[in-house]
Amino acid sequence: MERTRWYKDKVFYQVWPRSFKDGNGDGLGDLLGVYEKLDYIKDLGCDGIWFSPIYPSPGADCGYDISDYMDIAPEFGGMEAFREVLEGAHDRGMKIVMDLVVNHTSDEHEWFQKSRQRIDPYTDYYIWRPDPGNGKLPNNWDSNFEGKAWTYDEVRGEYYLHLFAVKQPDLNMDNPKVREEVKRILRFWLDLGVDGFREDVITYISKKEGLPDDHLFPIYKGMPQYNHGPHVHEYLAEFKRDVLDHYDCFTIAEAPLVTPKQALTYIREDDGQLDMMIQFQCMCADCLFSDYLPTKFHLRKLKRAFSNWQYRLKGQAWNSLYIENHDHPRIVSRYGSEQFREESAKMLAVMYLFQQGTPFVYQGQEIGMTNWRPESPDMYEDVQTRYNYAHSNLKKSPEQRLQAMWRASRDSARTLMQWDSSENAGFTTGKPWFYVNGNYKQINVAAQEGDPDSVLNFYRKAIRLRKSLSCIRHGEYREHFPHSGKVYMYSMTEEMEKTLVVCSFSEKPLRYRAPKGFDLDSAELALGNYAQPIKNTLHPYECKVYLWK
Repeated sequence: MERTRWYKDKVFYQVWPRSFKDGNGDGLGDLLGVYEKLDYIKDLGCDGIWFSPIYPSPGADCGYDISDYMDIAPEFGGMEAFREVLEGAHDRGMKIVMDLVVNHTSDEHEWFQKSRQRIDPYTDYYIWRPDPGNGKLPNNWDSNFEGKAWTYDEVRGEYYLHLFAVKQPDLNMDNPKVREEVKRILRFWLDLGVDGFREDVITYISKKEGLPDDHLFPIYKGMPQYNHGPHVHEYLAEFKRDVLDHYDCFTIAEAPLVTPKQALTYIREDDGQLDMMIQFQCMCADCLFSDYLPTKFHLRKLKRAFSNWQYRLKGQAWNSLYIENHDHPRIVSRYGSEQFREESAKMLAVMYLFQQGTPFVYQGQEIGMTNWRPESPDMYEDVQTRYNYAHSNLKKSPEQRLQAMWRASRDSARTLMQWDSSENAGFTTGKPWFYVNGNYKQINVAAQEGDPDSVLNFYRKAIRLRKSLSCIRHGEYREHFPHSGKVYMYSMTEEMEKTLVVCSFSEKPLRYRAPKGFDLDSAELALGNYAQPIKNTLHPYECKVYLWK
């Protein structure tokens, strides 16, 4: 079957299922709730849904620790509910993308339970090493979530590798039997009608032979030995050749610390193994590598990241565009301003939606949800947050450490979706599994539906405008005034049609000028976030999209 490139014309909506909408009143978001909101997602302008994991899982990492890859967790409604959502989405012309998490499983997966007992063929499904003795570990690698990357298993009498939580043992992808299992998983969901996969930390699946110590990285030790490992392209090409090429589907890879040059070895359209890549550089304008290493926000750093990917991938590969997902705090609280919440939420939407690529909108982003600030660290659910609170910045007071979590925690983006001003923000009629942000009575879908100037309706206008412009899909990106630390300005140009996007990151009014060749007097101001824009002046966090046809 020919694999088409339909994903280039889509806008995806990411659903974090347990916090999106509870359809049966048990307090946990589920697929019945998603089904109820399919028209809402469609009306937003999104014609694809990416589901974070909805498989059976013990929940050590909110579903990214999977115990059965070929089923839907009963708490989400089981397979019957999933089929209804899949059919309902397809009936609306929408695509469904699943999360593929095959770097690791849950330690409660049948494969791991049999591997620790050395039951064939599962004995070498995971990465085991004997105890070196003398209190040493097999190597000096760190896990991304909980301390060192090795845990001793009493049943097997050996250490197993886990690059993430202790309950997330890494699969041994060098074992061809494991790769056959991955192909079975892919075929199962594609045969069911799923349209593609977001592949979780897929660049980690091949570890350097011998698992040598890492003497390069001061933190996240080991990453140079497993990120973009020796066989990763070979294994991904095998999955593509044996399975993916036989379906009209698409794949998007999560790839921490990837550069455009590295990305092209995965996603180049003439010979790549994947279709798109989720890079992290656009999320590092206020941190070093990780949200837990915060810095001051630098607009020039943000602009360099977006522009670098636009320039380097042009004509060779396709960009993914995002500013929020389940792994990062809310963007208004990071790159925008809670004081100018509506203005900055709209500006940030324009900032990324009019570039070339496939946009992703994360639930709640479209109404300008903000970071959650719990009163106690015990209120956090996320394994990474809990570990960082307990082990980082120990010289600081508990209050200071809690403030650091407010800024960095993934749980800031995992609070309940704010549907209305009723109890629990309209998420559930039962007792919710998690917390709702205290500002839900002011910030919610119902309040914004009838307000033509709301963040929600602005997103609808912006997505509609984006889809109407050929120059966004086919045009040439160019950044203007790259040295400005207050304004992000770029154009998309295709023959007779072009746009100029102007975004202010300042809380004070600014003067600006158009670049040479862009006569604002002959342009249509197609979109903006102030009712009375002033030529050559930007209000706080103002955005303007100029159009020439």
